[in-house]
Amino acid sequence: MRAFDIGGIALTVLTLVIALIWAFPLYWAIITTLKPEAQVVQPGLNLIPKTWTFDNYWHVLFNTNIGRWYLNSLITASGVTLIVIFMSLTCGYAISQLNFPGRKLLWFLILASFMVPIQALIVNHFILVSQMKLINNWLGVILPQLIAPVTVIVYKQFFDSVPKELREAAMMDSASEFGILFRIYLPMNWGITTALAIITFIGSWNAFLWPFLAVTKQEAMNVAVGITQVDDAFGVQYARELAGAVSAALIVAVLYLIFQRRVTQAIMLSAGIKG
Repeated sequence: MRAFDIGGIALTVLTLVIALIWAFPLYWAIITTLKPEAQVVQPGLNLIPKTWTFDNYWHVLFNTNIGRWYLNSLITASGVTLIVIFMSLTCGYAISQLNFPGRKLLWFLILASFMVPIQALIVNHFILVSQMKLINNWLGVILPQLIAPVTVIVYKQFFDSVPKELREAAMMDSASEFGILFRIYLPMNWGITTALAIITFIGSWNAFLWPFLAVTKQEAMNVAVGITQVDDAFGVQYARELAGAVSAALIVAVLYLIFQRRVTQAIMLSAGIKG
């Protein structure tokens, strides 16, 4: 028992040390935003500000377009989430429950899409969006982010687990396919839908590479790209840059704290599919 207690204490201490190491960059970023720039560039490790200030946040809020960047991110992330969930829900139901020509081919294409990273399609996406004249446009940011095979697979696996007799009984009552999907099947998996919607929203909100390429005007940027514009004529201001980054991550952090269980469920579902 003594050896067991010593082992437990050692494991607890090791876990605590790892947690502190993980949390230190976050602590350092937040503390840096509360320092004057002169203290930020001073040599040495200053874990606590000598002078506390909110000027960096004041600058980000009132001297940048962060309000417009938040609006752009909210619209594009909400649009991506709604469209992805609707398309994945209907596609997963069709592949699982309906018989139509090309059904197996469509399913294999969805599975094979895991072999192609989204980054490999960036050039094609940019050419298509440019030809459609959607650069610096919300729709141009949204469209390439609609490729989400994981959500289709999760929905398909759920629908496969529903007894076939349930659908047959609904069809005997003259229910349409959309009626069966939205009145019977969807209420049965609100938990999965909520989890997938949250993780899709967070992923779109944090998206940087494609919005960075598709948007060149400051007023059309999302918040992840816009915070790179938090500077002035005197060069990089580290405290202001970090204040912008913390402000950009605030909504995602709040969402995660509120829906932590759903986010964890979605990550486990995605990891299970990819594994």
